[in-house]
Amino acid sequence: MDKIVIKGAVFYAYHGVLPEEKVLGQKFILDLELGLSLEAAGKRDDLTQTVSYKEVLEAVEDVVVNNRFNLIEALAEKIAQRILADFPRVLEVKVTVHKPGAPLPQSFSDVYIEIKRSR
Repeated sequence: MDKIVIKGAVFYAYHGVLPEEKVLGQKFILDLELGLSLEAAGKRDDLTQTVSYKEVLEAVEDVVVNNRFNLIEALAEKIAQRILADFPRVLEVKVTVHKPGAPLPQSFSDVYIEIKRSR
């Protein structure tokens, strides 16, 4: 299956279990892999035969900044549902949500979850 990959989309939002996360917010970084056929778009050089990654990012931004979740698992699930609902050409989606500023006492470079959903 062909893919459209979007890596490193950065959003500031207020997801998290701890009270300070809900008040102060933090940076979330998203990677997306959209599984779909790109053959017709490639052969015809026609945007209507594929998915606009600009529109995908606008939909994802709407989910990330206009909702509040305790868990990044719930955020990822909502993003996957939105992409599959809004973009019928997408047959499967992989969503990775990075939370590099998670309030943990240990030193780490990143915390992330990854889910994959399909029709």
